[in-house]
Amino acid sequence: IADNIESNEMFKDQRMVQELVMEALKYHLLPEQRHLLQTGRTKPRKATVGTLLALGRTDVNQVTPFIDAFSLRDNAWRFLAFMNNREQFGAVVSNKILIVAGGREVIKNVHNTKVLKTVKCYDFSTSWDNLPPMNIPRQGLGVAVLGGFLYAVGGHDGRCFLNAVERWVPGTGQWSSICPMSVQRCGVGVAVLNDKLYAVGGRDRRFCQNTVECYDPHTDRWTPCAPMSKRRGCVGVGVMNGCLYALGGFDGLLGNPEISIFDCVERYDPKTDTWTMVAPMSVPRSEVGVCVLGDRLMAVGGYDGQQYLTLVEAYDPHLNEWEPVAPLKNGYAGPCVVVKNLTNNM
Repeated sequence: IADNIESNEMFKDQRMVQELVMEALKYHLLPEQRHLLQTGRTKPRKATVGTLLALGRTDVNQVTPFIDAFSLRDNAWRFLAFMNNREQFGAVVSNKILIVAGGREVIKNVHNTKVLKTVKCYDFSTSWDNLPPMNIPRQGLGVAVLGGFLYAVGGHDGRCFLNAVERWVPGTGQWSSICPMSVQRCGVGVAVLNDKLYAVGGRDRRFCQNTVECYDPHTDRWTPCAPMSKRRGCVGVGVMNGCLYALGGFDGLLGNPEISIFDCVERYDPKTDTWTMVAPMSVPRSEVGVCVLGDRLMAVGGYDGQQYLTLVEAYDPHLNEWEPVAPLKNGYAGPCVVVKNLTNNM
């Protein structure tokens, strides 16, 4: 701003332009006062921040899951599309294509469920299509895109907790196994940071994990990172400003109804290999959807131990504060993603 506008001879004598320049400089240089400097010009533009999508079922009695989309312009949610029948799946957006992998098929009034290895994609304009299935059926997995590969991490195959990891190259017809993680992780948080794949928390057949490890695709090796202060199963993770965030989750023995669900949030700095507690969410929740929208870290829905939540909150890293956003129309527990330049009247 200072280099290109303030010193430009064309604008030096334009009072309105100079006032706008000063307004912009104050907003960017005084992050602790941004809540006092809000105007229509400070709101992120729809085209630049993208559209937030929440995916999944709204309650235990609903069979067909669907996708709701959040409009930053209107601060409101609307229905976008139905999904095929699955829960506890992984989701990611790559090249404006939504990819949904694994999960388990939900059959109403039937306790037995089928763990899936199928992978679906949606281009937001036509319909769902099939991608090559994974080698291993997985529920509670994490998915991410790194270096053009689609990764499927951990989960549960219906019999065993998994440390197995596989990846798919778009354009090919098969998945290939890579180096497994050091421990089994179902309900694992997965994210990409600094060209590495991070696996955060999760649970094995006995315990929830506080351990974290990162995968380097150049060496095909997992390296341990500093552990979190809490054991977190079904943890939500997101990346913002070069740091990794771990939100909520639960701790407890498998099958024990007396589990602890967390509202606390930790931030990992890869430069120092340390975790730091930041401001907690307003309520405890596991299976919270996490993504970045504009300059905010979004926490969407989740499960508080009794019900799926409609609560949506946005974290401001400059103020270290959470603020409420328009709630979901129905409670969700599951992933959320952001897609750029989604039209469809958003």
